[in-house]
Amino acid sequence: MLLEDFNAAGHAEAAAALRPCLDIERWIEEIVQGRPFGNAASLIEAANQAAEPFTGQEVAAALAHHPRIGERAAGNSTEARLSQSEQAGLGIPDPAVAAAITEGNRSYEEKFGQVFLIRAAGRSREDVLAALNARLAHTLEQEQAIIGQQLREIAVLRLEGLIGT
Repeated sequence: MLLEDFNAAGHAEAAAALRPCLDIERWIEEIVQGRPFGNAASLIEAANQAAEPFTGQEVAAALAHHPRIGERAAGNSTEARLSQSEQAGLGIPDPAVAAAITEGNRSYEEKFGQVFLIRAAGRSREDVLAALNARLAHTLEQEQAIIGQQLREIAVLRLEGLIGT
């Protein structure tokens, strides 16, 4: 979808286009209400501003749509296809690294009560494992801030793909 098409779309169509980027209603509404955008940079800036800060409830709702890192997203929705594409960039899994990520996911979920979220695009499995291990030492408050940032990064990458930047 071109930026011009996004600007010209009806409210429901624009909101539906944004939802696979990040299914947080407030974020979607702030961006849709901010149209028209003069250029892609102003749209991305609005997306970043709308993400500051996400509430705990918004984060929990968004995490419900994200698979565990290292696991294939289920289904054929746009969001699932985006997640599959992002995680495909992690490369062919080394069995030891894959097992360590699986164990790290389990430990993370046990400690924090939610899935480990990281922007997979541009990272190797080893990078993800290192970040997972480092983040296991965090407090819940530290993790909440990082998860909000990761959600924002994922949303912006998907938004850039949506408008073809």
